[in-house]
Amino acid sequence: GCTQKYIVKNYFYYYLFRFSAALGEEIFYITFLPFTYWNIDHSVSRRMIIVWSIVMYIGQVSKDILKWPRPLSPPVVKLEMRTNAEYGMPSTHAMAATAISFSFFIATMNQYKYPFELGLVAAFVFSTLVCLSRLYTGMHTVLDVIGGALISAVLLMLLYPAWDMIDHLLLTSPFCPLLSIVVPLVLCYNYPKLDYYSPTRGDTTTILGATAGATVGFWLTNQYTAPVYASKSLELGFPLITSKLVVVLARFFVGILVVLLTRWLMKSVVLGALGYRYRFPIRDLEARRRLEVEVPYKFITYSSVGFTATVIVPLLHELLGL
Repeated sequence: GCTQKYIVKNYFYYYLFRFSAALGEEIFYITFLPFTYWNIDHSVSRRMIIVWSIVMYIGQVSKDILKWPRPLSPPVVKLEMRTNAEYGMPSTHAMAATAISFSFFIATMNQYKYPFELGLVAAFVFSTLVCLSRLYTGMHTVLDVIGGALISAVLLMLLYPAWDMIDHLLLTSPFCPLLSIVVPLVLCYNYPKLDYYSPTRGDTTTILGATAGATVGFWLTNQYTAPVYASKSLELGFPLITSKLVVVLARFFVGILVVLLTRWLMKSVVLGALGYRYRFPIRDLEARRRLEVEVPYKFITYSSVGFTATVIVPLLHELLGL
């Protein structure tokens, strides 16, 4: 559709909130969550990924069940167009920011020595910036943002007492690999149907696919290599020393390069295979939005990304002496 013309009068707010909005999108997930796994703590990363996937699935489905519209433009000026086709309530940016920041804080506060108040403030500031960015960019109402943050907070409180048990089952149950693939696929193929195309189903498939691949990776790592509970050799803790910082950065850039290459390769291969099967050119956007194409394409691509980040990249780090 058409976009309103606007003039930026305060570049500080403009870039602050555009950057904050990106903290609730794929570019942040695909960098921060693997970074935590590679450089901070496996258990922290596992808990964050599980909480994030559950919270995001509930948020995405809630949008398409409630069908509350986004703010009208005018009067607001919308700075994003990709997500404009989605419904508004609840704000999944607010949900993801609240879930990730506070699950990270809760998971690390008893494992690392840092001021409790500092961690709490950091989590609050992170989630608040993302929430405010949704108002600034014109994508959500105040009610959407508050609703998203509250739903996420409630889900986090409900999941927290059980996340040790969930983590243990994901690492040790012989049924984990099968359930990690089958359950997300069933949820994706039975996603609520809309009268028009919305990116919510594709985004949900991306999230569940990445979580499925990562979960299988967690299980394999615990079963066949160093047990995850005792993987201290792969954990650096918070990097405060220059030599450790160099290793952290090396791990990160090597890992991200491999992850991005995996995404590009799998996307090309899977789309090519589906295009051959259903007789459509790869660049046909409408064909790629069909259920029988979108779900397997995104699920296979991002489950490969999750598996690569949790299995292939750590093995590569070990091979390179990182």
